[in-house]
Amino acid sequence: MSFLLPTTLPLRYRPHRSCCCSSSPSSPSGYLEPGVTVVTKANTTAVFSERTKEQIRELFNKVQLSVSSYDTAWVAMVPSPYSSGGPCFPGCIEWLLDNQLSDGSWGLPHHPLLVKDALSSTLASVLALKRWGVGEEQVNKGLHFIGSNVTSATDECEHSPIGFDIIFPGMVKHAKDLDLNLPFEPKVFDAMHHRRELELRRAYSEGRKSYLAYISEGMGKLQDWEMAMKYQRKNGSLFNCPSSTAAAFMHLQDTGCLNYLHSLLEEFGNAVPTVHPLDILGRLCMVDNVERLGIERHFRQEIKSVLDYTYRCWLRGDEEIFLDTATCAMAFRILRFNGYDVSSDPLTQITEGKHESSFSAGHLKHIGDALELYRASEIIIYPHELTLEEQHSWSSHFLKEKLNDCMIYSDRFNKYVSQEVDDALKFPFHANLERATIRRNIEHYYVDSTTILKTSYCSSNIRNEDFLNLAVEDFNICQSIHHEELKYLERWVAETRLDKLKFARQKTAYCYFSAAATLFSPELYDARISWAKNGVLTTVVDDFFDIGGSLVELENLIQLVEKWDVNLTADCCSEHVQIIFSALHSTICEIGAKAFTFQGRNVTTHVIDIWLDLLHSMWREAKWTSENSLPTLEEYMSNGVVSFALGPIVLPTLYLVGPILSDVVVSSSEYQNLFKIMGTSGRLLNDIRSFERESKEGKLNAVSLHMIHSSGAVSAEESTRAIKSSIVSQRRELLRLVLETKSSMVPRACKNLFWNMSRVLNLFYMKDDGFTSHDMIHVVKAILHEPLSLSV
Repeated sequence: MSFLLPTTLPLRYRPHRSCCCSSSPSSPSGYLEPGVTVVTKANTTAVFSERTKEQIRELFNKVQLSVSSYDTAWVAMVPSPYSSGGPCFPGCIEWLLDNQLSDGSWGLPHHPLLVKDALSSTLASVLALKRWGVGEEQVNKGLHFIGSNVTSATDECEHSPIGFDIIFPGMVKHAKDLDLNLPFEPKVFDAMHHRRELELRRAYSEGRKSYLAYISEGMGKLQDWEMAMKYQRKNGSLFNCPSSTAAAFMHLQDTGCLNYLHSLLEEFGNAVPTVHPLDILGRLCMVDNVERLGIERHFRQEIKSVLDYTYRCWLRGDEEIFLDTATCAMAFRILRFNGYDVSSDPLTQITEGKHESSFSAGHLKHIGDALELYRASEIIIYPHELTLEEQHSWSSHFLKEKLNDCMIYSDRFNKYVSQEVDDALKFPFHANLERATIRRNIEHYYVDSTTILKTSYCSSNIRNEDFLNLAVEDFNICQSIHHEELKYLERWVAETRLDKLKFARQKTAYCYFSAAATLFSPELYDARISWAKNGVLTTVVDDFFDIGGSLVELENLIQLVEKWDVNLTADCCSEHVQIIFSALHSTICEIGAKAFTFQGRNVTTHVIDIWLDLLHSMWREAKWTSENSLPTLEEYMSNGVVSFALGPIVLPTLYLVGPILSDVVVSSSEYQNLFKIMGTSGRLLNDIRSFERESKEGKLNAVSLHMIHSSGAVSAEESTRAIKSSIVSQRRELLRLVLETKSSMVPRACKNLFWNMSRVLNLFYMKDDGFTSHDMIHVVKAILHEPLSLSV
């Protein structure tokens, strides 16, 4: 059965109404006590280390890569095209002679768990020196290191660089051809050879041609070079990888390969990185880092520059984006979420198995690729994006399988990967509060910038301790402001006597938390206070209409708001009504005065109307209950969008986040539709979680009405499935409207509030009614009360 949704939004925007509130910006309408106002308005950015921020800004200008001994050794093996008796790049030979480590190895100073990486780099370097008959002392020291550590080559608990089980035994065979006396027993070689054969059979059976092309230097005579060269890029390289490209040139004498190697040495001198270029991915990683750590507002200009450049590259089909899974998925996700018009079509080839990447090896690189695809597949905004649907399904399955594999080891590399994957699976994008996400990202942030491909490399653009230092300082400064604001709100509840209403849920911390978790920047304090106060008031009013007030009291409250200028003593029929109306009146006046300073016009009437819409919708539901009326599902939902009480929380806050909102914008169909979709999905989420309780209480909601109006043809489970499907559609449409730029009238900063509230609701109702229960209290404490330390 189709699930009907309302087609119109009953939100009025009536002409100006006189009220007792002052609209003058000079009116004494500050939300906070003077001392607190000074704290929140302080120029908190002065506290941050300008030197740290400047160092981060500089990184946006140039991607820094460590050089690779492994790849430099393979480039060093390339013979001169003019004389096979000498090296094409003698400077690389000199570099290898000068850069052996004290233990006889080559490579980055290695972690004990990266011995295989050191073995690969050392054996490649030894082969290069032996080939040209130089560095006998260095060769002997290198061989000694290999002999002392060769048992690690078959150790399952050691990290394996990509293709190690094929490449390293292949280099061992090459060493024998050069009459190098490798210091290990035949049984070790036999074990390595056995692993190589298993890996080759697996690769061939799975059709992983790109994988075999990528590890060309380890394939030897087995390589299908015609197949491998299909992966040659416009810059002449194979996979932007020096070692693969060097091997291809040595076998084919391809001019493009040689030109690529020459270009590398012109840029880097006598040593090369393991991958180049990496500019787009490196800069996107920086954008992703600062966004995930909550410090992006300090680098808005740099971020825009990166995204504008990436978008230009996307439009021209740049290979650096489209021939790498992680780069393509990350570029799509970040560009789309930042409002750039990008199609999901380029990701189709990944789903269809036509892409260079393969996940079957289970390597950390592949897990990282799958994680990026999973994140990209969460940004679905069009019904036809079936590719992203499929990616979400199989990348989720892949990550769940590999998560257990990562958990086997507790070392720093796997621990970081498993934490990221676990967070991504537990906290979907649409149900993830920004501030809670930031805290987890800071706590799990891994400052070691080591990445492992065929060999390890470091890039301070990808991971950097400066990011962490700034993020911790920023989080704690914001938290100290939030803590003071919460204390002010608790005093406000007591001063307005809202705490005397025993029928009402006391949810001040939750209401403020939902604001601080999404509007956390210090300068947004007015927006936070408006959101939180109205959250408290809507909770009180909801409980008043639900259980606390009689029909006479409910009608009296509505009449007071409609009249607005009243005599509290004479016009309020009860103390409860007086307390609620007084708090409503003073809060709306405060918001109106604050909004005037942002908007330059009186919006108090609109705020009053928003509240009246809520009160009338709640009154309608109360009448349905008292009269045992049975509304249609469409009637219920049309009313329920408003009675869910998001209007007074979100809509007044829009006036306080910065952008000017004209009458035309507020009256636009886009503005109304944003509210309708947010309210619809919120109402449905709530009704699913409260269905059993409300059924026992004899109350109607979307699930029960869906069943009733189907004449018994639909079960509760079927109704719930239909409603959940509708929620997904509504959520995606909301995200599409938020990300829309071409025909949008509503500023993005304002549209973000609708999406952030949707994320709050999806989190609160992920398992049950999280607002009514106490399950979220530990998250509230972490965001509002528990500072971070640099020891995280």
